[in-house]
Amino acid sequence: MSLTGTPLFATAVALTAIAVVLPLLVWSKVRGPAVVRVAARGLMLVFAQVTAVALVFVAVNRDMNFYASWGDLFGTGKYVTAAPDLGPDGLGGKKAEQVREEPKVRQKFEPVEGLGGRVQKTELDGKISGVKGDVMVWLPPQYDDPAYKDKKFPVVELIPGIPGTGKSWFQGLHAHEVLEPLMKEGKVAPFILVSPRAMLLGNADTGCANITGKVNADSWFSVDVRKMVTDNFRASDEARTWGVAGYSAGAYCAAKLAVLHPDRYSAAVSLSGYNDPGQEPSSLVAQDPELRRTHNLKHLLKTAPTPPAVALWMSGAEHDGYLSGTDLKGIAQAPTTVHAEKVTGGHNLESWSKQLPQTFDWLTKTVKAP
Repeated sequence: MSLTGTPLFATAVALTAIAVVLPLLVWSKVRGPAVVRVAARGLMLVFAQVTAVALVFVAVNRDMNFYASWGDLFGTGKYVTAAPDLGPDGLGGKKAEQVREEPKVRQKFEPVEGLGGRVQKTELDGKISGVKGDVMVWLPPQYDDPAYKDKKFPVVELIPGIPGTGKSWFQGLHAHEVLEPLMKEGKVAPFILVSPRAMLLGNADTGCANITGKVNADSWFSVDVRKMVTDNFRASDEARTWGVAGYSAGAYCAAKLAVLHPDRYSAAVSLSGYNDPGQEPSSLVAQDPELRRTHNLKHLLKTAPTPPAVALWMSGAEHDGYLSGTDLKGIAQAPTTVHAEKVTGGHNLESWSKQLPQTFDWLTKTVKAP
């Protein structure tokens, strides 16, 4: 039974209804010694509370898609097949040109249930990263327009928070519903939206890092997913045509990927992010003091051989992303640019969804068309 399917939701509703009605019907009819009557009535109350909590969880998860499967919920999903040392560039000794020229791998895509058919999903076997996972792709309305049949499109990679799935950007933030009318009106560029699986090792946050022997999350996002897109869609692999965006833990990832790989991304949007990976309790990077230090965004900017040619948008409440942005802005050197935007609304999907028109207007002006 699917964690996000209708059968489980209907079962939770039915059990909750039974848990409410049962005490009304049998409360005064319980027989036996006092201890038995107290225990039976106590169990009915506990049953009612458990089913109510379960119903709320199932309903919220169906709406927000924090966990796509039982494996996600219990941390038993297997998505890492190998995690060798891929070197500082995450290419495993290959040159970028070699990766680019490798034979194209055509993926099979299927519509994602409940999202209107324009959001597609594929299972990607990451040849460089050793990660196997699902990737969601949404094509802009212009993609199938005959007038654009020879055009390539810019891309924005979308990274969810923890917990969260690729579907969270579409079902939780409603990114495609917010952006499609703006694209049709010409107010936002016709971006291809790509949202890969981010929960790769149980419920832990990988910090989008390559950690030898554990996971090569950086290479999953910045190498394998990018190549899948250029192999299967009309998109360029030029950094100037790619942006990356994330919220919460995904916001940290988005900014870090752009700072580390200006040859792959030209811009990043960080919604309620942070600079110190230790701010995410489940962070694998933060478990190692040295990794935590070297993966801090301030450290990455300060120690970059040359300032990366990337633009960062960092927004949030004062202590929920905004001050992290001002910290980076204070140390950034040209050609790196940082825009810090203070917002209200809290650390939640609704707040981030409301920021999409503004942030994608900025991306339209920053990320170039192929």
